[in-house]
Amino acid sequence: MEIIRTPRIMRDTSKGHILRGKNIGFVPTMGSLHEGHLSLVRRARQENDIAVVSIFVNPVQFGPSEDFNRYPRDVEGDTEKLVKEDIDILFMPDITAMYTEDFSTYVEVEKISEKLCGVFRPGHFKGVTTVVAKLFNIVTPTRAYFGQKDYQQCVVIKKLVKDLDMDIYIVVCPTIREKDGLAMSSRNAYLDSTQRAASTVIYRCLTEASEMIKSGIIDFGHIKKVMHERISKEPVVSGIDYVGIYDPSTLDELSGIKDEVLPAAAIWIGNTRLIDNMLVKT
Repeated sequence: MEIIRTPRIMRDTSKGHILRGKNIGFVPTMGSLHEGHLSLVRRARQENDIAVVSIFVNPVQFGPSEDFNRYPRDVEGDTEKLVKEDIDILFMPDITAMYTEDFSTYVEVEKISEKLCGVFRPGHFKGVTTVVAKLFNIVTPTRAYFGQKDYQQCVVIKKLVKDLDMDIYIVVCPTIREKDGLAMSSRNAYLDSTQRAASTVIYRCLTEASEMIKSGIIDFGHIKKVMHERISKEPVVSGIDYVGIYDPSTLDELSGIKDEVLPAAAIWIGNTRLIDNMLVKT
């Protein structure tokens, strides 16, 4: 596995592979890798000649009161995991390499970024799309891989690629869960044992909503109320940002039936924000 820290070298290395007719699969991450990330890595490895993983905790997508400084970091452990997965390149740029002192250019996908998580994390998706655009320009992948758990992020990045005519195929992979259903996330490490036990409420809530929809219940207002009540009854839950049934394409809250719907929720357990969703065929 080759480790690259400089954008210019990463770009030149990718260019060399492309000139030799190789395609590149890319998995951008912020590190603290878990099985969810590794499932993306394996898919990239299977579907491409060259597999590239980036680890970069992007300061621009964190708000002033968010957890940039305490975000989990485990470079040594991550490197060991990626060596075992037999990836070709690990790209680990420093902050100063990605954002020079005079950096002043940002990429923003309007409207869709302002819904759901965007309401509660202003500027977050602007930071995401800026760093993803930079990484795409540096790595120049054929395909890039993201997890469904971050569903809104996937929708926003697909829009970014479409609007800016980027020749990259975005592959959205299934959410990987713990045995009790909790979606794998680096932030799960923040949870103490009591909080961890309670955290499955979000999965149970979404599962119940999905079963109600599949059973033919089309009163989404009623389903939302049930979801909200289930989560609110969990004593460890400290807040609910949103919960409901949404349009998978527009992320607007739905009042009527569609062929496919998105039950989704963002909740707080202590100081930890958890998000999850399920795509449901009606």
